[in-house]
Amino acid sequence: MTFLDEAFKIKEEIIALRRDIHSHPELGFEEKRTSKIVADRLESLGLTVTRGIAETGVVGILEGKKDTPVLLLRFDMDALPILEENDVDYASQNPGVMHACGHDSHVAIGLSVAKLLAAKRETLQGTVKFVFQPAEEGGGGAERMLDEGVLENPKPDYSMGVHVWNDKPVGWYGLTKGPVMAGAEIFSVKLEGKGAHAASPHQGVDPVVAAAQIITALQTILSRNVPPLESVVVSVCQVDSGTAFNIIPQQANFSGTIRTFKPEVFERVKQRFTSIVNDVARAFDCQADISIKRITYPVVNDPTLVDLMANAVHAVDADAVIDFSLQTMGSEDFSFMMHEIPGCFVMIGSANPEMGLNYGHHHPKFDIDEACLPYAVAILASGAVDILSKHPKSK
Repeated sequence: MTFLDEAFKIKEEIIALRRDIHSHPELGFEEKRTSKIVADRLESLGLTVTRGIAETGVVGILEGKKDTPVLLLRFDMDALPILEENDVDYASQNPGVMHACGHDSHVAIGLSVAKLLAAKRETLQGTVKFVFQPAEEGGGGAERMLDEGVLENPKPDYSMGVHVWNDKPVGWYGLTKGPVMAGAEIFSVKLEGKGAHAASPHQGVDPVVAAAQIITALQTILSRNVPPLESVVVSVCQVDSGTAFNIIPQQANFSGTIRTFKPEVFERVKQRFTSIVNDVARAFDCQADISIKRITYPVVNDPTLVDLMANAVHAVDADAVIDFSLQTMGSEDFSFMMHEIPGCFVMIGSANPEMGLNYGHHHPKFDIDEACLPYAVAILASGAVDILSKHPKSK
């Protein structure tokens, strides 16, 4: 019996689990119900389980033969602060919180992979470390788990993650060699001016005008400071200033994100960003206070692992369409683990336009075609076996 046969045998169980998690969404570091389900199920499969890593994270160790490689499989668990608009019987029962990115599916996939591999522990050519992570959605969950030793005892040789992808239909798979998702930084800028009456602007120093000029000038970083074939995003997404229509404020603040694929490109962007903000602020007699914080590294797939996973995709799904060129400026904090351990992040097409299941991630009507789930389970299980048995040398 193939992994796909086994996955289809438990298809209804996979779907029921996904729907249960979907209807009980929990925000980052609050995934108490979800993590209990995860830990209890892993223990029932005979895995060695550690609870409470980074508050709600769970690690399950499935040991195969000794002195062989360790593969880390990571699945995120958190939901988003979104009011769900789907009219389905498994809609969120927690108003204002919703699984609008697919992490409910990831939990169901991860637990189902554990079930298939646990049944083959006697022939498994290595150890699988299942990591169920809290707070992926900007909460720093991966960093917290790293700080609390998730890459130790045992230390992984390889890593793998998965994401359902509603930009593409069921049967499509994204497997890009090299950079696939951007590294993300958050910036915030505080401009200090001098307040005054709106009728007497000459008596003040207007930080609003300075902010407007800076925000416009920042867009020249991409057009004039970065090679045309490189991908960069500099987006100002929040602007805050003033308390009344007739008062020139003392302060103006704005914040946003920088997205890049390459560290050297980010350093260039950061240098230009800092220079533009400081120099334009000084030109308008304002003081600038800049904060730039990394929230993810770029997701960079190891080419050797991509080849193995592509073989697994074709072995499981004969009609698969594999995209080896997908890149997105979206970010993913699994990159913190991949930064330490060679890895592969697999995108699984999950949309079905004919069924109306093609709303984008983080949309209040986000939902997936659950037909993708058994394929995802079989592909990860098959890929895990191949990686452990072939001991690939990462490039």
